[in-house]
Amino acid sequence: MAHYRRADVPGGTFFFTLVTYERRPLLTTDLARRVLRDAIEQVRSRRPFEINGFVLLPDHLHTIWTLPSGDTDYPTRWRQIKTLFTRGWLAGGGTERAVSVAQAVQGGRGIWQRRYYERTVRDEAELRKRLDYIHINPVKHRLCERAIDWPWSSFHRYVKLGEYEETWGGSPEFYGDEWIDCE
Repeated sequence: MAHYRRADVPGGTFFFTLVTYERRPLLTTDLARRVLRDAIEQVRSRRPFEINGFVLLPDHLHTIWTLPSGDTDYPTRWRQIKTLFTRGWLAGGGTERAVSVAQAVQGGRGIWQRRYYERTVRDEAELRKRLDYIHINPVKHRLCERAIDWPWSSFHRYVKLGEYEETWGGSPEFYGDEWIDCE
């Protein structure tokens, strides 16, 4: 059995990618957006964290969190968010995909992939690179032509703060191959 090492950086900043089971395109539906927002806010009320960046795509999401000083427990936060989402999604009429017997025995459900990707953000330069990656992601996946056109992204907040121009992020080709390396 594989043993996964998670970063143990108290009060750290982390980049995450979570993917739906079998890349099912459900996250941008009205129900999923509402349930996910509620799940995140419920968990944040009990276990605070700052959301530095966020983008929601049909079959996955990317986010950057900063945990409170001394806190390293993002795995519990993600477990709770995924559990609350699953309950809310199913209660709201959402469906799940069938899982194997082995997955079901381990408590797997047909909504989220079991694991998620995480990476420690080590400095301001890496934070900026990860924010750029998050904000260009809908363009990269050809879901829109410009970052400003994608409604479910923290890009809009950063434009209001003056961190990005509205015209930034018009084409993934403009930024070169480095975007592929961020995942």
